[in-house]
Order: sequence, then C-alpha cells, then structure tokens
Amino acid sequence: MKIVLYPFMVLAACGLALSIAAHGMALAGLPIPGGDLIWGLHVGVFAVWIPTVLASLGMTRHVNRKDVWKMALAGCPEWMRRSLYVLFGYAILNFIFFIVSMAGQPKQDRKSASTPAVVRGSPATG
Repeated sequence: MKIVLYPFMVLAACGLALSIAAHGMALAGLPIPGGDLIWGLHVGVFAVWIPTVLASLGMTRHVNRKDVWKMALAGCPEWMRRSLYVLFGYAILNFIFFIVSMAGQPKQDRKSASTPAVVRGSPATG
C-alpha cells in the first residue's frame, strides 16, 4: 500500500511548494509566473486529497474521534506536525483577512485574476 502512496506524496509536496511560492510572491507583490495557471492548484488539491482521505479512513477506522489526528499523524516527525499546525493557522488567518478586506469591495474582473493580491485572497490595489 505504501508504494502506491509515494507518487501522491511527491505530488502533494510539489503542490505545497508551488502554493508557498505563490503566497510568498503575492505577499511580496510580485507577479506570478504562468498567470492564470496558478488556479490549477485549486483543482490539483483533489488529486491528492481523495487518496489522503481514503488512506486516513483506513488508518483511523477503529479510533475514537478525539484521537483521529493523533493516529493520522502517528509516525510523522515532530517538525511535520508543527508545520501542519502552522499551515492551518496561516490558512485561517489568511481567510479571516480575506473576508475582512473584501467587505464592501467590488468583484474583481476576470483580467486581474492572476494579480498577486487576488492570488493571496485580498483585494487588488491600484
């Protein structure tokens, strides 16, 4: 079973690296190379999410609900667990910032869909 999951782990690592690069470039205000291709990350997440859910369901089948995360992350190094918590925290804070900053803003036009501010999830400036 593990050998089947390796390609998905590599794909997930590549997607994470691309996502971090896109957010970093957006935070720096740099244009994203590839333009609208960046939105493929939204679709690509499902290529790894579905196998992840299936694998975790198999791992946590006989575990209490409160211990699911402990079991799912058992065997992961400590740095990986902490990184997961940091990423979750960043995602929540970024989403809150997005909601607050978009209140009262007009919808973005299609041409500006790959600007750094839109990629990060905040209103475009200028």
